[in-house]
Amino acid sequence: MNRSRHYSKEEVSDNRSTLKRLLNDRIVLLDGATGTMIQALNLDEQDFRGDILKNHTCDVKGNLDILNITNPGVIRDIHRAYLKSGADIIETNTFNSTTISQADYFTEEFVYELNFEGAKLASQVIEDEKKQQPDRAMFVAGVLGPTNRTTSISPDVNDPGFRNIGFDELAAAYAQSTGALIDGGVDLLMVETVFDTLNAKAAIFAVKEVLSERGLDIPLMISGTITDASGRTLSGQTPEAFWYSIAHAHPFIVGFNCALGAADLRPHIQALSRIADTYISIHPNAGLPNAFGEYEDQPHYMADLIGEFAESGLVNIVGGCCGTTPEHVYAIRKRVGSIRPRQVPSIETCCTLSGMEPLIINDVTGFVNIGERTNVAGSARFNKLIVQGDLETALDVARQQVDNGAQIIDVNMDEAMLDSVAVMDRFLKLVASEPDISRVPVMIDSSKWEVIEAGLKCVQGKSVVNSISLKEGEPLFKEQAKKIQYYGAAAIVMAFDEIGQADSYDRMVSICHRSYKILTEEVGFSPQDIIFDPNIFPVATGLEEHRNFSVDYIKAVRYIKKELPYALV
Repeated sequence: MNRSRHYSKEEVSDNRSTLKRLLNDRIVLLDGATGTMIQALNLDEQDFRGDILKNHTCDVKGNLDILNITNPGVIRDIHRAYLKSGADIIETNTFNSTTISQADYFTEEFVYELNFEGAKLASQVIEDEKKQQPDRAMFVAGVLGPTNRTTSISPDVNDPGFRNIGFDELAAAYAQSTGALIDGGVDLLMVETVFDTLNAKAAIFAVKEVLSERGLDIPLMISGTITDASGRTLSGQTPEAFWYSIAHAHPFIVGFNCALGAADLRPHIQALSRIADTYISIHPNAGLPNAFGEYEDQPHYMADLIGEFAESGLVNIVGGCCGTTPEHVYAIRKRVGSIRPRQVPSIETCCTLSGMEPLIINDVTGFVNIGERTNVAGSARFNKLIVQGDLETALDVARQQVDNGAQIIDVNMDEAMLDSVAVMDRFLKLVASEPDISRVPVMIDSSKWEVIEAGLKCVQGKSVVNSISLKEGEPLFKEQAKKIQYYGAAAIVMAFDEIGQADSYDRMVSICHRSYKILTEEVGFSPQDIIFDPNIFPVATGLEEHRNFSVDYIKAVRYIKKELPYALV
């Protein structure tokens, strides 16, 4: 089998440009459900096994993705039907094509083929369609589903700090699937049905690494899932917090799908449309399933709902999820065909953070309170509880900080008697299980990079790293900054270089200026995610050589605000 689809940068750029022109010209149509379409065919075990799995040791009926290699004609027909109904983008049948999800059927060894063949199937159907319509633009979206595990929620009610999967394992699985989808010829990548934003961040991390290794810039689409009337994801985030948590991926398209029908999704897509400076998508279910598991929203009804979204200027891409059919897509196409797409807004540049809820730092916000009692050096009680291993009681310190007005909690486990990596990991997982604490962003504070990185793998929101500096030289500084970008966090940058700490106004502004230039021009770090500490610590030492330090510090802050746009202090 040919396993190498050799994309050129020019080809990727052409695809992106074509899709962008289409999105600016009209509302683009995504396809509808694959899963419920397959289920409607009432396939039996042999249909799923084919010849490839005829001797497989367990049943595979219900493993819809396996059809990519055992019964590809079924998938080909579904793709073709959606293209005939007017879809511009068809999704690969790879929702569960990761080693994690395929483990349920003991079919992990086929993961590469499932993704590769899934992409190739969709691409071939488009090529066939182009023979009849050579000028029609059509695209393949390579689907990366959420898996059946969650990195933010414990499956064990008796152990809220337990996880049945880790960030690294999830990212490795996503990387394998991403590479195979690209080899198979997808035009964009879609991380969809995101119910746990930390899962999505692992997918983003993997996608970024794979694309960087290959020197490609394939468009990325991210679609979250609002699970119920609470207006939150399963892991507790509001739409705004979800966006701020994944905006570091610079997705070409962002939106919501699944779980709810179109009517129930409207307020959430409206909230997202207001704050996201990129294209907006929606592909809802055909209503909610009835007692028999059937979806009842008819094509004309669903089309009218989505048509109103379009008329209100909320969307750029529309389609369907569970229960939708080619008839739904055709009806939606007719309804939105003459409506102009949403105009991508220009959003104020400012630092945005998130826990389960958003934190926007701008001129209105003013001073931001950071709770530092969850720092082993900042609270004797917290230190004692952590050293004794009583992390559950230590949560009370964090809760008290938030109750008393902390907008961010600073968590530091740098204590000689601790395994700081393990304790940071465990404590932040416990924090995630407490909505009254995890509603605010976390500042991951350590002098050890391995502790910071362990923390970044535990938080679904957009956190703050405390801190990085030029102390160990530019290469390490840039490497850590790039990693922070991939994890989706802001960073405190210390006025510290290879010589030492800044000890005068000139040194403060020189180090901060140099750091800013490296981050923004060489790393591509967003300037609003840079938080400088020009070195306030020596202000109150009482030493003669620090006599003018407070004046120097204030002058340095003024310089940063004037000369280093959007950076914070």
